[in-house]
Amino acid sequence: MHVIVVGAGIGGLTAAADLARQGVRVTVLERAATAGGKMRHVRAGTADIDGGPTVFTMRWIFVQLFADAGRRLEHALTLHRADILARHAWREGGQLALFADVERSADAIGDFAGARDAQGFRDFAARSADIFGTLKKSFIAAQRPSPLDLVRRVGRLDALWRTAPWATMWQALGTHFTDPRLRQLFGRYATYCGCSPFLAPATLMLVAHVEQDGVWLVEGGMRRVADAVRDLAESQGATFRFGAEVLDILVANGRAAGVRLADGETLAADAVVFNGDVAALAQGLLGGGARQAARDTPRLARSLSAVTWCLHAPTQGFPLVHHNVFFAEDYAAEFAAIFRGRKITEAPTVYLCAQDRGRGTVPAGAAERLLLLVNAPADGDLGEMAPDALADLRERTMALLQRCGLTIQASAATTTATTPAGFHRLFPGTGGALYGRASHGATGTFARPGAASRLPGLYLAGGSVHPGPGVPMAAMSGRLAAARVLADAPVSSGWRSSRR
Repeated sequence: MHVIVVGAGIGGLTAAADLARQGVRVTVLERAATAGGKMRHVRAGTADIDGGPTVFTMRWIFVQLFADAGRRLEHALTLHRADILARHAWREGGQLALFADVERSADAIGDFAGARDAQGFRDFAARSADIFGTLKKSFIAAQRPSPLDLVRRVGRLDALWRTAPWATMWQALGTHFTDPRLRQLFGRYATYCGCSPFLAPATLMLVAHVEQDGVWLVEGGMRRVADAVRDLAESQGATFRFGAEVLDILVANGRAAGVRLADGETLAADAVVFNGDVAALAQGLLGGGARQAARDTPRLARSLSAVTWCLHAPTQGFPLVHHNVFFAEDYAAEFAAIFRGRKITEAPTVYLCAQDRGRGTVPAGAAERLLLLVNAPADGDLGEMAPDALADLRERTMALLQRCGLTIQASAATTTATTPAGFHRLFPGTGGALYGRASHGATGTFARPGAASRLPGLYLAGGSVHPGPGVPMAAMSGRLAAARVLADAPVSSGWRSSRR
């Protein structure tokens, strides 16, 4: 049996590793020069900076992936558990760090906002752990359910009801916190899935538990995760071809039968795993035959995009840690601007990953590797931001950081920006949406397709499919896709009996 994996993002990598481990002949085709997909390095001056995902959580997914292949994750990656999960600051005053220890965070919140909100945090942490525990096996690590299937899997309607699918995240946070700054801080977890906390279900509070369960710093940066899983897949027998752009997914007898590359080469396959945004299939970017495989994502249903700056520059005035967030005051206006006004608000929230922090200090005056990110509407397919608009946004972003106490001595020579249009070019069909379809509303997450597409023989992996976006979820999607390929394979074919 031969399976072609289109795309070497983390979902394609885990699918390749699992399939190859089971004796399937696997060919991974990637148009870029390296594996990783969104886990990419961006050059800023002379520095290579993680320009995509920066948070490594749910370590157990990768431990199990390697263990199933008879390997140990710690032999492939060096991970350090972060003591400080993130440091937060507000333009109108206040700083708050969250810690790996719940009680330490509660004490910090008590000093920041008072005893009532400290207890509110303890209750919130317990509630997010309960939601995660309810959904871990029934939803996150399982093939895509329907709402009725999920009820059956959970087994108890009261347990499912406690996941709070009918309330918005912002509403639920109001039952725990009186200080609006804390609602901002914890509401931001909705953006991990590309959503607005004012539209996303309270179920996404589970992200708080995911972080509390462990945020890990990866020696060598997040690209090392992709390299490690690629090495694992190759050790099991998978073959990788880079600079191989797939133009068409071929269809014969009503099922996916291979691919055609940009240079005209065709490759036959018994099944194809597509590790890209499903919108690209629906828009015909992988050929007319695969158009039926998935539904397009309407513009207004797209998740967040971003404007990012990768910088190599000195900083001063603020005690940066690895993960930092800087807030203005009007959070509702920020998301209304993005999802209704299709623009970036005057003072956007800024995420800053200081990639040389977390395990020591940076010498005073020394340049350090920084990723700055502000949320943006996914309209990158409508055209590029005007240079003056991008420059204005950068000035407003830096002004907010300065109000919070941080100065970055940046220069054009050591700064590289990526806009929604840039992300759209990197990830076709998305408009720059970084998380697929936004999971807004009680049933929004069920709009994502599962591992099996509507076209027999074509399977789906990545952040736009179940169980959702983010490095661990995309990794799980690849494992689910591989499992579905294996489950659908004809027993009579005999492919399991011997490796290539």
